[in-house]
This record gives sequence, C-alpha cells and structure tokens, in this order.
Amino acid sequence: MTSVLRFDDVSLHRGTAQILSHVNWSVEEGQHWVLLGPNGAGKTTIARIASARLFPSTGTVDVLGERLGAVDVSELRPRIGLASTALAGRVQGGESALSVVLSASYGSIGVWRQEYDDFDVERARALLAALDALHLAERSWANLSSGERKRIELARALMPDPELLILDEPAAGLDLAGREQLLAALTEIISGPGAPSMLLVTHHLEEIPVGFTHGLALRGGRVVASGPLDGVMTSQAITTTFGLPLEIAKDRGRYTARGA
Repeated sequence: MTSVLRFDDVSLHRGTAQILSHVNWSVEEGQHWVLLGPNGAGKTTIARIASARLFPSTGTVDVLGERLGAVDVSELRPRIGLASTALAGRVQGGESALSVVLSASYGSIGVWRQEYDDFDVERARALLAALDALHLAERSWANLSSGERKRIELARALMPDPELLILDEPAAGLDLAGREQLLAALTEIISGPGAPSMLLVTHHLEEIPVGFTHGLALRGGRVVASGPLDGVMTSQAITTTFGLPLEIAKDRGRYTARGA
C-alpha cells in the first residue's frame, strides 16, 4: 500500500501545555479513518497537521509523500479536501452556495477575481447535485440552515478532487435527520470508485458512517488505540478513551455506546 499520511514521534506544545505527545500513526491509500476522543484529546490538532495547516513541535509528518517543513504548503493544500467549522466560519454571509464550492478550486473562500471555466462550474454543480443540494446553488450562505451548510462544506471539500479528505466534526449541530442524511452521503462517497482516503473527527460513536475501516482513539494528546475499526471499538478501549465505563455495541455497521 501507498502511505498517504505518516506521523513519526509527533508532539506539539503551546507554552507549558502539551497538546500531542509522541504520536506514531500512518494512513494508507484507500483507508478511511475515524479520530475519536473527548474534548481536548487532540483530534482537531491532528486534523490540522494532516491538512498542512499546523506544524508539530517535534517529530516528522509526511502528507501525500511530502515532508511538512520541506514542501510549499500552497502546492500541497489543494490536494487535500478539508471541511471544518473554523473554515466555514470564514465564509462571507453574502456568498452563494455555488461560489463557496467553486472557490475551492483556488483554495480560497468565495469568488473574487479568479476566472473559472465551464468544467469547474459543471463540477461544482454536479457535486451539489450528488449531495441533494443543487437547489441551494444560488442561495446565500447566510440563509442556509446548519444541515444545508454541512452539505455545501462537503461539496467544497470534494471540489479539488482531493487525494485526502479531512472532515472535522461534520455532523456537529445537526438534528437527527440531518445527521443521517450526511452519514448516508459519506457512506456513498467512500464506496464509490476512486474515493479518497478519509479522516473523520468526532467524539460520538453514532456519527461513524458505515464503511469506515480504521480508528484512532486519543486521550490527553496520546494514542489509546489504533488500527482496524472493530479492534478499536471495544468496550475496554473506548472506556479508557473517554474515562467512563462504557459498553459498545454494533448493529448493521453502526456503533453505539452506553454507560456500563
């Protein structure tokens, strides 16, 4: 297999606060990983490093065959699809849904002076259609619901045809129907031909889509468990990860947790 992402003895600190401690981890081509852990576990930090938007304090990180610190990140980032609340928060309220998706071609947020050809526009509209959001194309960002915005964010992340797709808590703030629609869309994406390797950050086991292959469980910036998903989704590992006795169950490819 070809390595898409590799962390070797990665640590990150801010002042006296240790955010990540000696993380060793690799993602191979075609794998779909979920990053699990409580708030403050280091999930989003790892996602930011993997998306070439943050650098470790020590250790080495290779993303898509390129070493962070020795590559022009402006050339690397377009190969990575990213959907996150922080990124979405930078969208101007007057931007149309279509322009939010289209501008990902240049790695910007919103259409300014860039020129887009018909292929770009057709791809953006096709992605919106695939996520049942084409009817939102001309609607302004400010007038979209949380669920509608999540679909636009996902279409945007897919716009550059990424080799690595990173989704930071994509179901956060969604109601039950919106969550299930989003998870169904993710399952369809990863089951399709040529699907990118994927990282999904969450602290809810119920938000893991069917079809994900691997898991990385974190607590306090350290790895608790890593590997094939069924091996990580054990009552023992998840109890240690969240610091609470939990029982894990699986039904039709989906996981649930409840207090033991």
